[in-house]
Amino acid sequence: MNVQLHRLFRFFTPAVVAVSLMGLMLGCQPSATDDAELQVNTALGKYLDSVTIPELQAKMDAGDLSSVQITQFFLANIAKKNAELNAIIQVNPEALSIASVLDQERSEGRLRGPLHGIPIVIKDNIETADMATTAGSLALIDNETRRDAPVVAKLRAAGAIILGKANLSEWANIRSERSSSGWSAIGGQARNPHDLNRSPCGSSAGSGVAVAANLAVAAIGTETNGSIVCPSSANGIVGIKPTVGLVSRRHIVPISHTQDTAGPMAKSVLDAAIILSVIQGEDVADPATTALAYDFQQNFKPDTSVQLTGKRIGVVLSGAADHEAVLAVFNAAKARIAQAGAVVIDDLKLTPYDGFYGDAYDVLLYELKADLNAYFSTLPSDLNQLTLAKVIQFNRDNAEREMPYFQQEIFHKSQAKGDLSDVGYVEALANIRRATRDNGIDKLMSEHALDAIISVTLGPAWSIDQLNGDHFTGSFSSYPAIAGYPHITLPMGKVHHMPVGLSITGRALDEKALIDIAQAVENALQDDGKSVR
Repeated sequence: MNVQLHRLFRFFTPAVVAVSLMGLMLGCQPSATDDAELQVNTALGKYLDSVTIPELQAKMDAGDLSSVQITQFFLANIAKKNAELNAIIQVNPEALSIASVLDQERSEGRLRGPLHGIPIVIKDNIETADMATTAGSLALIDNETRRDAPVVAKLRAAGAIILGKANLSEWANIRSERSSSGWSAIGGQARNPHDLNRSPCGSSAGSGVAVAANLAVAAIGTETNGSIVCPSSANGIVGIKPTVGLVSRRHIVPISHTQDTAGPMAKSVLDAAIILSVIQGEDVADPATTALAYDFQQNFKPDTSVQLTGKRIGVVLSGAADHEAVLAVFNAAKARIAQAGAVVIDDLKLTPYDGFYGDAYDVLLYELKADLNAYFSTLPSDLNQLTLAKVIQFNRDNAEREMPYFQQEIFHKSQAKGDLSDVGYVEALANIRRATRDNGIDKLMSEHALDAIISVTLGPAWSIDQLNGDHFTGSFSSYPAIAGYPHITLPMGKVHHMPVGLSITGRALDEKALIDIAQAVENALQDDGKSVR
């Protein structure tokens, strides 16, 4: 099966980004020759790179700024930067008209919610009714489902503008063991805005890059294991991986029904918390949400009166802390947390059993085939005949474009697995859940009466290596990911000009308490008036 080139024209490649946006931007893009307009545009960019969502809302309420102006800036910035960053796969052609409608509603005193007029980008494995959902793969280039995932519907209902779809590690980084994070056949190689030769991590690569490079106010990513927190850390932003089931996964291209979740990626704890408050919610079509027995009415906006004084914070170091410069940054952050009054308990351990990582991998392999095939069956037209086996064959038929750097050995291993009733799967899932929950995070929290656990999220981003794949330096993501527990990362400093993140985790549904702690930590790390982002 060969893919025709004309089907790619609606997607962005480095050669066509500016051209694709030209018509959209006519009459609204600041003139490059007009110094006064250029200065205004530069000032607006600096403002948007540091402002919070509530501050933006106040500006728009006062009439000092409009959603159209904000959207125009981001569209122009995408046109300017995306050719080298490859963060955005598609721009919503209706973005400006939607912004205009929202401005009119504001002028009439009709606000939809806390995100009214706020442009947000969506990872391109999450369905949007007005754009295709490709997971970065040519096999899904025509996946125009004409339906919004519940997470997108909730964003729109709260007034958000879906600005576009973000590039990602193809198939959310579950195709090859030697993949390069941020590469997809449709979007190309996403690049870290702090250093274009460095990885943006993934799989929510474009989401992280878009926020860090000021291409949107915030983004939505997804995570199975590390795919929100890793690119957030690598790009120097805040990411929240929620408890599995807090946010619906319906109409999101899946990997694992036991670990998948969507979550916010933003420039501050406050913004991420506001977005999480919007996208949470029960979905009767997603059993993970109904299994929580949760009222889904929580406002996650951080309580600024919460201090670190007396909070018991346990330290579990990941492999990333083996790097002396990373450890130095972490120790400095830990000292700030202690100075703010927290009781820091060092040298705690989360020790996996022999065979833990093998079991965890097996669970993903089993669930990938089952969950992908189930997802494909819900798609419209001929796409609902897709299966993992057919995707494998598609990639073989289009190997020059789908597999120029790495293969699909994970797909092959998944295809070889049986169904979810296999004893091997059932036992492996029970073992890894027990290890990460009862004998892991829950046990550590109880034994030491902890309010939270902190760690290094990830070391500094590695150099992009498309031939050999990613060079991970160790991560803290696996335990909270496999447990299905919340995990927040926020910037704690830089190592050789590259951002590194601080992880905060706890028990299931501890989001509000952890967000309050994260806000206090963010304040403690910035109390010299300088952002560590």
